[in-house]
Amino acid sequence: MKKLFFNYIFWFLGLLSFALQSCTSQYKIWVGENNEQKIYNLKYGEEKKQNMDVFLPAYFERDRSAVVIVHGGAWKRGRKQKMIMIQNYLHSKNIPTININYRLVRKGITYKDQLEDIESAIKKFNEFSTKTLLPEDNFIILGESAGAHLALLYGYQNPQLISKIISLSGPTDFYTPQFLATTYSRYALPTIQDVVGEKFNRKKIPESFKIASPIYQVSNVPTLLFQGDQDLLVNRKQGLALDSVLFLHKVDHKLIYMMKTGHVPRFFSKEKREKIILPEILKWIRK
Repeated sequence: MKKLFFNYIFWFLGLLSFALQSCTSQYKIWVGENNEQKIYNLKYGEEKKQNMDVFLPAYFERDRSAVVIVHGGAWKRGRKQKMIMIQNYLHSKNIPTININYRLVRKGITYKDQLEDIESAIKKFNEFSTKTLLPEDNFIILGESAGAHLALLYGYQNPQLISKIISLSGPTDFYTPQFLATTYSRYALPTIQDVVGEKFNRKKIPESFKIASPIYQVSNVPTLLFQGDQDLLVNRKQGLALDSVLFLHKVDHKLIYMMKTGHVPRFFSKEKREKIILPEILKWIRK
């Protein structure tokens, strides 16, 4: 596939114009060798958390999907800077990325608002797709932990926009008897109630918890799952459960189940990140 090289003047003037339209004092554009660009804190909404970092390599394939990166942090914490390792890695492999902050769960804000933020970030990026020459409305979405839960839900609900999903230690089930049988359900429920925005009743689980569970929202979007067998934050059965559902629905997917491994790549050993996690992510993106 033909590689693209963007003229410095065209690129810079176009993005400078976009920066002025976004109008924020924290907005920054970095231009590197061969005109690669890193655009920091690009606003996609009016609230403080509604901003994103867009990394655009100098050379990338014309039909390459940009990767939307969604950080973790139990839905209530976290920021995009936690995903910089993966964003830098993908940038080094000439893959465009959009690393987003989103509104954190609090009174009046649930996971549905966070899904809306992913939608808004994608729409903002599409505003200058004619400058990047990237395909509009064709994205890969990658999330870590709570961000993986959001990535799975958004991807399955929007198969017309998302071509692939990558889940790193993502929660998948807030509803089934198997979930209720785990110790994980007891310590996680206070947070999950806030995420869903409704009280949890073990004897009669509200339908809203089913709607918030990716295993009940599966659509035909190829999915890469990472799960550690010693994950103390997201029970290992969460990844295994979604793997089974994807198999039953005949959805193209792959589960990377790692022994003696805990939660999310940032806490894995450098050897596992470099020999397993990052190469598998790259392979799935390029597949």
